Amino acid sequence: MIKRVTIGLLCCLCLFGGPVWSQLAPSARLEMQVTQSKDESFDVAPLGKKGVLVTVRRNNYYSTEPVTFSFQKYTTDLKPIWTTDYKTEFFYEPVRSYQNENYLYWLFKKSDDKKISILRLNLEDGHTEFFKGDLISQLDMTQFKVLDNMAYIGGYYRSRPVVMTFSFFDLTMKALPGLYVNHIQLNNIEVDEYRRLIHVMTDAEHQRNCEFVIHTYSYEGKLLHTSTIDGLTHSLISGKMLPLNEDESLLVGNYSNDCTPYSQGVYISRLRHNGDRLTNEPGESRYIDFSELQNFFNYMKPKQQRKMLERIGRRKNMGKDTKFRYRLLVHDLIPTDEGLMLVAEVYYPQYRGTSPYTYPGGVRSFDRYLEGYRYTHAFICGFDHNGKLLWDNCLAIPDLTSYELHPMVQVSRQGNTTILAYPQEGEINTELIEGNKILRERENFSLKKLSEHEKVLYSEEDHLEAWYDQHFLACGFQKISTERSSAPPREVFYINKLTYSVKDLGDKPASHSEAASESQPDFILKTSGSKQ
Repeated sequence: MIKRVTIGLLCCLCLFGGPVWSQLAPSARLEMQVTQSKDESFDVAPLGKKGVLVTVRRNNYYSTEPVTFSFQKYTTDLKPIWTTDYKTEFFYEPVRSYQNENYLYWLFKKSDDKKISILRLNLEDGHTEFFKGDLISQLDMTQFKVLDNMAYIGGYYRSRPVVMTFSFFDLTMKALPGLYVNHIQLNNIEVDEYRRLIHVMTDAEHQRNCEFVIHTYSYEGKLLHTSTIDGLTHSLISGKMLPLNEDESLLVGNYSNDCTPYSQGVYISRLRHNGDRLTNEPGESRYIDFSELQNFFNYMKPKQQRKMLERIGRRKNMGKDTKFRYRLLVHDLIPTDEGLMLVAEVYYPQYRGTSPYTYPGGVRSFDRYLEGYRYTHAFICGFDHNGKLLWDNCLAIPDLTSYELHPMVQVSRQGNTTILAYPQEGEINTELIEGNKILRERENFSLKKLSEHEKVLYSEEDHLEAWYDQHFLACGFQKISTERSSAPPREVFYINKLTYSVKDLGDKPASHSEAASESQPDFILKTSGSKQ
């Protein structure tokens, strides 16, 4: 049986600024029985104070029946509100999903065909609508976004990028102009709901000159403008946009110096909206090398960090730059009163080799496959509205691995106080920061104790998400045994509502060394066991 869980939208967690005594305690719990004979996926999407949406996808191993979807909405106390079931048509496979404030969309494609279907689920009442159409050509789909009644489907046809628009009104499909070009990669599609614009970002390599281009389209798909950010000295790897006001947006991401996916640092660029034109004035892009961040290397052991900084210093005195080769997973931008926060996780893929196979004739083959992703640390940067770096901080995430590449570290903020948190093997790890200061070092909370007579034998695919106010959602798969029962352990998909309460102690913020030397933790986790 294959089990998967994914997390949807981010919501903010409320905290009080300054050093705190804290308590994190379960206040509600939901369990769903896992079916051994089926391939099951559980998608969890927090909806703020409106509750939470759980999507259960099931595919029977032993039949040719289509995939079934069960959309289940719950209150903030994890009590059921409504359930909507959907069985896919024969030969239609789910490809991608997209969610905004009011709707959840699922894109389906018919196997070996150009036919698609889009399901629109109303998050308020569970009402569903279906829209069918035909792609202009076969497409390896990698992007899916929706704005009002228009879907934007991006991918590749014969190794060239294509973005198609699909109208829910007349079910027509057309390709956006200016994209079907050799040696260009589809980087991202950004939906600007405020201006009703679509920004398609591509990157290309032309004789070692890596161009990052923003193609701006109207809602209907008319090409309005292209903005090229030259790659002579810096090649942009990723780009995420945050509108500031009617006239300006910020473009933020990571960059390299050699047209590779390995990052040298982060950048921030100020973009101006002049009617239909998106312009980037000279001097309004800032490139920040990792060595310029005060705390980027804090995830290392002290001796290792000292050697790294000494090496950077020596090369700098010789007039040389230090070349970094980090893979980054850049999160969606977080707006703040000062400007924005950029959060990124450093990771590397892990491969495992198979036993060599000898073909007739003596030729030996060595294969390896992707085993997952290992994360090393996350860093967070604060910028003002002008793109100036205000502060940076770091969270070590040692020994954290995932089969799928997705954000693991969750970030919540109120005022200047920020909590960084991530789940790992049935436990939650947190660090409390204020700008570049660490208020409390990393703390660790266990979710494995349910009650006096129940215990968790193992926990896997754990996820954590800030929900609303002071509440978290934790979810994953658990096998649970009961001491007073002869029944075999039960295997469940669980969702815990965790209530986070704080109390200001009024003392001074702890430094790295002070927090590490304290004998008692500053956070207390209490677990209760009753199944809701």
